[in-house]
Amino acid sequence: MNISHWMTRLVAGLVLCVLMAGAAIWFAGDLLIHPVPANVGPPPIDLPARAVVFGSNSGSMIHGWFVPGRGIGAVLLLHGVRANRLGMLDRARFLHRAGYAVLLIDFQASGESPGRVITFGYLESRDAQAAVAELRKLAPGQPIGLIGTSMGGAAALLAQPRLEVDAMVLEQVYPTLAQALDDRLRLYAGVVGTWLEPLLAMTVKPHLGLSLQQMRPIDRIRALGVPKLLVAGSADRRTTLGESLAMYRATASPKQLWVVPGARHVDLDRYAGPAYRAHILSFFATWLRHDGERVTRHQG
Repeated sequence: MNISHWMTRLVAGLVLCVLMAGAAIWFAGDLLIHPVPANVGPPPIDLPARAVVFGSNSGSMIHGWFVPGRGIGAVLLLHGVRANRLGMLDRARFLHRAGYAVLLIDFQASGESPGRVITFGYLESRDAQAAVAELRKLAPGQPIGLIGTSMGGAAALLAQPRLEVDAMVLEQVYPTLAQALDDRLRLYAGVVGTWLEPLLAMTVKPHLGLSLQQMRPIDRIRALGVPKLLVAGSADRRTTLGESLAMYRATASPKQLWVVPGARHVDLDRYAGPAYRAHILSFFATWLRHDGERVTRHQG
């Protein structure tokens, strides 16, 4: 067999490998954005919640639960990717015990809210806007706080115009979608993941109709003047500690940072328990106030 024939076979083999890798990456991207509908069921009996449904500019009807409080403030809970409001129930419980009204929602394409694709915070930011407006109707005149975990925090930051809230807790939020993709590919594929990241990034536009430049929460946090508590896990490999520190450095004051020792990309309420609840309640007690000392949304 001559050298020319060997070269032809080698090139054909390389082309086949590239095509197979491309197909695998496309399929992986399709899985990541696929909706995750779920029958959430009725509210738990230990939480006096009622069902709410409202429209969003994402094109979805957003389903959620509202829990009345004692008039001291209201908190919106925004879940992470491929989850739904059930993942925020423990937070709703301790916030309700502290006297806050609480709104838990399912983002579009999650839980009981219909949707075509998960967009990692882009369309979900419109759901966050609609939820803040709904919470103002449900808890009129009360200061509003927000807890956004991972994608939920990204949705809060990507909202345009900025959310009309008085304080934000942002947990393990990716700075850019490009970094989030790279982190996950490194986690699951090691050094090979760094080679695959450009291929996966190329699927974002055809899959979602978005550019990576539209998915940069770190750019939005720079101009966000409301008080912020950023929470990070020291062992998080999906949103690394370095990325969370970059988010903290980028944001304007007032700001706080709490690094949870040993925590990976997990439910930090369940992981840290009393310490988590103490940090959250102290933060909201400081910033969700009716008196003149409260820093308001107008300072941003």
